[in-house]
Amino acid sequence: MKKRRGLTLTDVLVTVVVSLVFAVIYSVWGAFYTALKPLGIHLNELVYGMWFIAPVIVYLIIRKPGVALIAEFAAASAETIVLLQFDVMLIIYGLIQGLACELVFAIVRYKSTALMVAVSAGTAAALSTLPLDWYYGYLAHLEIWNLILMAGFRILSGAVVAGWLAHILYRALLETGVLKLLGQYKETEREA
Repeated sequence: MKKRRGLTLTDVLVTVVVSLVFAVIYSVWGAFYTALKPLGIHLNELVYGMWFIAPVIVYLIIRKPGVALIAEFAAASAETIVLLQFDVMLIIYGLIQGLACELVFAIVRYKSTALMVAVSAGTAAALSTLPLDWYYGYLAHLEIWNLILMAGFRILSGAVVAGWLAHILYRALLETGVLKLLGQYKETEREA
């Protein structure tokens, strides 16, 4: 079977379903993130990467242009529905994070499912949030050492949670054989 280049209806449906699952996780994750805030020294930033895991997992499953952007936009939009409050800023963050992931995937021409690609995408998504936080005034009041610590923890979280954990989940899905149902995976396509 020849792999189609453009997005199919199945690709879009899988992307949206995975994104909806992560929208629920994102909304629950907010309580966990908030619970870590009082502990100080930005420990909450170590779990920030969960908010951009959806585009990485969806890309690893589908590997087509646009799926990361659609995934993060759908997850951010659905999160506003789950939280019962429309938040334009949340959707803007989703779009920017999805675009950051798309850039990494475009560099590898949407062909690689290697761990370093997933980690790079998670890192890029984390980096993309920093200018937005600066623009909205979240970072301007921090001392330099505090800003470096916060950004370092967020970037680490992007690499580990959105990158490494997403790759582990993808490998687990691959091992179950469920991805064969999408019709685009063969045993020869598997990467270490």
